[in-house]
Amino acid sequence: MAVAARIEGRDAFLPEDFVVPELVAGLRFRIRPITVHDVVKDYGAVMGSLPALRGRFGPEWGWPEHEFTFEQALIDVAWLQKEAQLRRSFSYVVTSPDEERQFGRIHVAPSDRADADAVVVFWVRSDEPDGALEKELAAFVKEWVTTAWPFEKVRFPGRDLG
Repeated sequence: MAVAARIEGRDAFLPEDFVVPELVAGLRFRIRPITVHDVVKDYGAVMGSLPALRGRFGPEWGWPEHEFTFEQALIDVAWLQKEAQLRRSFSYVVTSPDEERQFGRIHVAPSDRADADAVVVFWVRSDEPDGALEKELAAFVKEWVTTAWPFEKVRFPGRDLG
């Protein structure tokens, strides 16, 4: 892994001096780290997109669970926030510019395969019309992870962005 630093005999996900992006914005959206304060809007976005999310993530990651409750959503979001504090993985909400509506999420994590530094997955809620926002976000995410993050090779599971 090209960007890894050695910490206590194991590879770290990011160099110690890397400043993790905190806020970025596209023309129609805003991206910032997820926190427990996002759970209500996040739960709404997940529940409104269950069939699509299960189709995309369920077989490999088992998410979202069939009995995905608000309590489970709170635990998941808190875990994602803690993972970022520990610099193990980073999850972002994608919202409208005024943050009134959550469009989806982006996750940046270490790759489980030796042929990449990171894996990036993202989704946009199912009720977004005509797929335009998802296409815009896909182009943005590809550029963002190759310019703002210290990765040489990124995998985008389930997407042809390579």
